Amino acid sequence: MTSARKTRRGFVWSLATGSGLLLDSCRRTATSGGSTEEVTGPADVTLRIGPVLADIAKDHTISTIGYNGSAPGPVIHLREGVATTVDLINETDTPELVHWHGQIIPPDVDGADEEKSLRVPAHERLRYRFTPRPAGARWVHTHVMAMSDLNRGAYTGQFAFVYVEPKHNSGQYDQEVFLATHEWEPIYTTEEEPDEALPPPPPGVTKDPKPNGWEIGYQRFTINGKCLGHGDPIRVKEKQRVLFHFLNASATENIQLALPGHQFLVVALDGNPVPQPQLVDTLELGTAERISAIVEMKKPGVWILGTPKNDDRMNGMGIVVEYAGQTGAPRWIAPPKKPWDYTIFGESRPAPSPHEIIPLVIGKINGGTGGFNQWTLNGTSYDGAAQPRKLSKGKRYRLVFDNHTDDAHPVHLHRNSFELTNVSGKATAGVLKDVVLVKGFRKIEVDVTPAMEGLTLFHCHQQLHMDYGFKLLFDVI
Repeated sequence: MTSARKTRRGFVWSLATGSGLLLDSCRRTATSGGSTEEVTGPADVTLRIGPVLADIAKDHTISTIGYNGSAPGPVIHLREGVATTVDLINETDTPELVHWHGQIIPPDVDGADEEKSLRVPAHERLRYRFTPRPAGARWVHTHVMAMSDLNRGAYTGQFAFVYVEPKHNSGQYDQEVFLATHEWEPIYTTEEEPDEALPPPPPGVTKDPKPNGWEIGYQRFTINGKCLGHGDPIRVKEKQRVLFHFLNASATENIQLALPGHQFLVVALDGNPVPQPQLVDTLELGTAERISAIVEMKKPGVWILGTPKNDDRMNGMGIVVEYAGQTGAPRWIAPPKKPWDYTIFGESRPAPSPHEIIPLVIGKINGGTGGFNQWTLNGTSYDGAAQPRKLSKGKRYRLVFDNHTDDAHPVHLHRNSFELTNVSGKATAGVLKDVVLVKGFRKIEVDVTPAMEGLTLFHCHQQLHMDYGFKLLFDVI
């Protein structure tokens, strides 16, 4: 998943892969407005959903479901504002949902059941059109409910980078690299991930005396489908400027990444340029977050780009970065510990006053030994029965994510980007995202101005949390 600047020769085939499987030269196509029209010829993008054998390490093969014969699927390049015809071919025995994460598109093609999006029936195909926007690093992934089945949903290899090419690209880099992290062989565990900097709970919040329910652990970790030490290294030259796009494609894990001897100049979060690019030693990505960062290659050697968590790195969460002319065993040096702070990328100006403030209090009901935790928003678990919360198109709303649990939640709003306005008491402005990691007993405020009508899903991007109640539906009118 690497390529040279501008040419991106390694990605040209990804738009066409599978197009030869089309049986009809003319077929009905669902448009972004829900109507149909005749569209002839091959699609611009084809995603074939089917079984994959992924060789993630020496003598270690994963059997999963992926896109276009691989896991992750090939990087998909789209053009901002240019209508795209998509063919989805489902070669599995169950219906599938394909979510175009981070794009502002109508609900029928967004790929979420709650929004009444189009499904791809088992062993059938679906064609539709949408106009990609905004520009930047997006991605595509399955959006089915896995519940207790660890071979479904985001636990599989059904994900791929989507890069929406901007109308004007300055191209101030020498090489562009796409890196997607993922974990494999999930297992149920009772272990919870500790938060060393967990603040005290809000007033009135007490720990549930009932034991915590199931958590998810993993046995293998990969970047671009390969464990550390397997697959090709990232080959660079001294004095190059390399633009890295990082994607956390995990089902449940939040991660950190570092490259010893180098710093990351963060230029975009979730594909959206930041007002104030900043140099950092370590990146932090909640599930589904993306970071675009430029690294100046000025420390020749053979290095490990990977997680500071030693066990996870030893089990695969890393990739080798190799300078031209350098040999030897790849080196790892632990980075300095420093909290991740979204606000350093923002502006100090005050955000405009919202039309309405909407509190979203995150709660947890422990599942007990052998059970599943239930998650609540404002005291209610999603069951599909409640009427969607109405929002008005074009009005500014402030969503207050108030986490009353000790778990970290990467919360995602479909079909919109939102602006961070306050992070744990620190005001900010100008940072646009579609996922934000709300850590335990903390509060983050964001502003959203819906630009398109229709149903819009809000949920935690951890599969286990979403499946067991952590979601809410808006309806923009």
